Amino acid sequence: MTHRVTLIPGDGIGPEIMEAARRCIDNSGASIEWEVQEAGADVMEKYGTPLPDHVLDSIRRNKVAIKGPITTPIGTGFRSVNVALRHALNLYACVRPCKYYPGVRSLYRDVDVVIVRENTEDLYAGVEFEMGTPQAKQIQALAEGKIPDDAAISIKPISVTASRRIVKYAFEYALANNRRKVTAVAKANIMKYTDGLFYRVAREVAAEYEGRIAYEEVLVDNMCMQLVQKPELYDVLVMPNLYGDIVSDVAAGLVGGLGVAPGANIGDGIAIFEPTHGSAPKYKGQNKANPTALILSGVMMLRHLGEMEAADRLERAVAAVIAEGKQVTYDMKPRRDDPTAVGTSEMADAIIAAMEK
Repeated sequence: MTHRVTLIPGDGIGPEIMEAARRCIDNSGASIEWEVQEAGADVMEKYGTPLPDHVLDSIRRNKVAIKGPITTPIGTGFRSVNVALRHALNLYACVRPCKYYPGVRSLYRDVDVVIVRENTEDLYAGVEFEMGTPQAKQIQALAEGKIPDDAAISIKPISVTASRRIVKYAFEYALANNRRKVTAVAKANIMKYTDGLFYRVAREVAAEYEGRIAYEEVLVDNMCMQLVQKPELYDVLVMPNLYGDIVSDVAAGLVGGLGVAPGANIGDGIAIFEPTHGSAPKYKGQNKANPTALILSGVMMLRHLGEMEAADRLERAVAAVIAEGKQVTYDMKPRRDDPTAVGTSEMADAIIAAMEK
C-alpha cells in the first residue's frame, strides 16, 4: 500500500536532516508518496505567514505529516508554527519516546519511557494579561490581595474534557505498544483544583483499564528526581502541558539529549511527526547536524501507518550504526572534535547500508 504523506522540510538544519530522514524512510521497505510543503520563516515574504493555509490543507487531506524543525518567528501573531499547528489541527497529544540506544554517550542504560503531554491547555494555552491592564486588575481584585499590583498574570485552565482525552490516549498507547504502566504526573498537593482535577479524571479513566494496565500518581518534582535516580521504574508518563515540556527534556537528557529524541503531535485522525530539538540555524548548510531524532520520528510515523516491518528494519539499522559508533555525527563521538565524525548525509548512508545487510 502506498501512503501519501505531507513533508515539511523546515528551516535551519531542517532541510538537510529531512533529506537524510526521507532517504532512510524510502529505503525501509514502505511505499511513501511525498507531498512537499514549505512552512516557516523562509516563506514569510512569499505568503505573509509562516504557516500558509495550503500547508494545513495538505495535512488535513493526507492525515499524516513529517516535519523538520522550524525557527520560531517574531511578531507574526502567534508564538510558533508548532503551536499554531497544534491549535489549528487540534493535535492534543504530544508523544515523546525517550529510549536508550547502546553507543549513545549517557550515564544511563536502562531507560525506555514515553512522555504523553497534553497539548492544548494549561499555562501554554496563552491566556495572559500584561501588568496594569484592566483584565489584570480585575483578576487581582478577585484574588483579594494575593496578587501584587505590579504582576503580569497567566491563567492555567485544566478541563475535564482535555484531561480525560489525554489520559485515555496514554492508556490506549500503553495497550497498543505492550506497555505495563501509566503514571500520571501533576502537582495536586499545591494546585488542588486544577491539578487535582487532572488526577481525579485520571483515576476515573484508569478504572476502565484495571487489570490490564497498572496506574500510579507521582508529583512532578518527585518525578524529576525519580527519573534521575531510577528511570527503569517508569513506562508511560501522562501529564499536563507545562510539566510535559519539562519532563520530556529531562528524560531526553537521560538517553543522550535532544539529538536522539523523536516526537509526534497527534489528534483525532491527524498526526505530525517531528524531532524534539530546534532548528539550530548556526549549523545550517554545514552537513553537520545529527539526523537521528528525525529518523526515529520517521520510525514512529511508519508504525502509525501500520508499516511495522519497515519501522523495525529502520530502527534496527539506526541502533546498529549508533552501536558501532563509526559513521555517526560529531555529537555522538566520545569527543566532539573527533576527526572520524561523519556528516548528516553520510550517517544516513550508513543507516541505509545497515538496512541492506
